[in-house]
Amino acid sequence: MEWRDDGIILGARPHGESHAMVEIFCASAGRWTAMVHGGQSRTKQPILQSGNEVQFTWRGRHESQTGHFIVELSKPHAAKAMGDPLALLALSACCHTLSALLPERDAEPQLFEATKVLLANMEEPDLWPILYAKWELGLLEALGAGLDLKSCAATGQLVEDGASLAFMSPKTARAVSIEAGLPYQDRLLPLPAFLIDQGDPQRQDIPAALKMTGYFIEQKLFAPAHKSLPEARAAFLKKLDRWAKG
Repeated sequence: MEWRDDGIILGARPHGESHAMVEIFCASAGRWTAMVHGGQSRTKQPILQSGNEVQFTWRGRHESQTGHFIVELSKPHAAKAMGDPLALLALSACCHTLSALLPERDAEPQLFEATKVLLANMEEPDLWPILYAKWELGLLEALGAGLDLKSCAATGQLVEDGASLAFMSPKTARAVSIEAGLPYQDRLLPLPAFLIDQGDPQRQDIPAALKMTGYFIEQKLFAPAHKSLPEARAAFLKKLDRWAKG
């Protein structure tokens, strides 16, 4: 049997002398791993770089088998990010995080589309860091650990009614207004306003946002599986901190 889909390369590792086991985030089938014959060749290695968008065909006797991919490059995001070390780290962090968290063969269409939007804007240095932070919010939502950013946990006031949300409770994953949170700010996480579409971010707001989303990604998604955030994500945040300081 066989089927065809669009996907994003999450990673590839050598298999035997010349083949590769390739992990793809598929539009309709979630995270899927299969062999690419000759995947270690000079012609196929550039196609199989993490972050590239591809069209592929999966073939196998039945879906319970590993099977193999026939892969065609659609959008070479990895090659385009090579000139920007920060963007390249972000791309790596995105792919490693998805690889570690996505359940096998379980479709996540909204997350897939959000990831495509992020990758499509990696050549826009004033835009993609903002999109990355919002992408992590979407990741939490898609995997059942969404944050409550609609109202103040202490007062119940809604954003639409004027609540000035400025903090996140690490215990409840709910937002807290600046008035209610100031006396307890040492126990709370900062909530940069751009994450709730209240103003444009300053450079220092981006790493602050990722430290907040990273906390919840680690506690709600990685910790239950006895895992930690990928090293690629930590490396990205470290460089992002330096970028924010100019």
